[in-house]
Amino acid sequence: MDLIANLSLGFGVAFTPVNLTYALVGCLLGTLIGVLPGIGPAATIAMLLPATYALPPVSALIMLAGIYYGSQYGGSTTAILVNLPGESSSVVTVIDGYQMAKKGRAGQALSAAGIGSFFAGCVGTVLIAAFAPPLTELAFKFGPAEYFSLMTLGLIGAVVLASGSLLKAVGMIFLGLLIGLVGTDVNSGVARYSFDVPELTDGIGFVAIAMGIFGYGEIISNLAQREVEREVISIKVEGMYPTKQDWKDMTPAILRGTLLGCVLGILPGAGATLAAFAAYTIEKKVKARPGEVPFGQGNIRGVAGPEAANNSAAQTAFIPLLTLGIPSTVTMALMIGAMTIHNIQPGPQVMTSNPELFWGLIASMWIGNAMLIILNLPLIGMWIKLLKVPYHFLYPSIVLFCAIGVYSTNNNTWDIWVVGVFGIIGYVFNKLRVEPAPLLLGLILGPMMEENLRRALLLSRGDWSTFITRPLSAGLLVVCVFMLLVVLLPAVKKKREEAFVE
Repeated sequence: MDLIANLSLGFGVAFTPVNLTYALVGCLLGTLIGVLPGIGPAATIAMLLPATYALPPVSALIMLAGIYYGSQYGGSTTAILVNLPGESSSVVTVIDGYQMAKKGRAGQALSAAGIGSFFAGCVGTVLIAAFAPPLTELAFKFGPAEYFSLMTLGLIGAVVLASGSLLKAVGMIFLGLLIGLVGTDVNSGVARYSFDVPELTDGIGFVAIAMGIFGYGEIISNLAQREVEREVISIKVEGMYPTKQDWKDMTPAILRGTLLGCVLGILPGAGATLAAFAAYTIEKKVKARPGEVPFGQGNIRGVAGPEAANNSAAQTAFIPLLTLGIPSTVTMALMIGAMTIHNIQPGPQVMTSNPELFWGLIASMWIGNAMLIILNLPLIGMWIKLLKVPYHFLYPSIVLFCAIGVYSTNNNTWDIWVVGVFGIIGYVFNKLRVEPAPLLLGLILGPMMEENLRRALLLSRGDWSTFITRPLSAGLLVVCVFMLLVVLLPAVKKKREEAFVE
């Protein structure tokens, strides 16, 4: 009964004209971001963070959430129609989706992606509504020692599940932790690592770093590449509905993808991209029926499974954010930044102190998923035309928008220089094939880890054994050690590298 009462409160908040408008804006922007290559949801949310100052907290988070899960829908449209994944999680959809389009089955491919996304998104939202309250109750039993151990687990999870080199991922984590140390010490009030630069005594702004690495860094990387002609085939989107056999093939794939995405979305550092790749790998392992189209040649399961997985993962990524205040992906780290901007302390107390925000956000996800399924198919023609806009027209406006946005945060030109410097650093990361997401997670979790570490030691009078004598904390640290040992095993390490290469 409590769940029904809470959801009725949430729908009451989400169904107000203002929040419906911002949900629609978020879904439209998310679809646009998914369609356009080179601009991910992380970059967009980073750019829009300053703009949310003027919005009510609930509306701001509803819009940013819409951008996140909306981008999962948009990426599949261009992946299927023009062989161009707009979002990293849609890379797998290209393999069979584009082949279906070339065979005149674009409508069925788009329907499979849309139906899979809608079903998985709704299931993911149900899980948030069902599991968030008990997890929040558990979170209230956490003290400083438990929070420190949990954040350590989050960082180790980000390293284990990051694509590419383990060493590079660890390096990014430590770099993020070091950047988080810059500023004034909370306890003593002494400036640390500021090098007598007055602007550094307040620390390096999270928004400026995120905007630089993900906004300017992506722009520089795209401009550094030669502009190639994009293949746009003339496809008539007819016969939108899947056949009876298509339904038989894709229904189990959608269920498998949804289940897998729900699990991987909760894990730190996993996110929608890994869920999509894992779902495609599983579908290839499942025994094909006689006469089924081979994978890579237009198999509908290769579209439905990954699309369901990336959308359910996008939804369940909100569970650790809303219940524990721990970001599982870089986009969730940006959502924490948005909450902080509005003086909302992320964590279990959000449900009790801001029930309208908590349940309003969850209810808006159902509304957003319904909006996306209605909006996506009629707008296909417009998105394809938008793809023809040359980069040299598109990116100057993004650079200007970034500069205005970051300046409006503190009315300080220093932040614009910070964005520029981190834009170059982001480009260097791209050239070195270093994933910057662990850096942002380290930056967000670093100050929180330090605060909880010092608080735990203060309460235990400097006794470090407090981290292993408290059962919850000890259990989390055991999981950390187990994850490290498993991933460092030669056989596991080799399989991990093969999986990411594939």
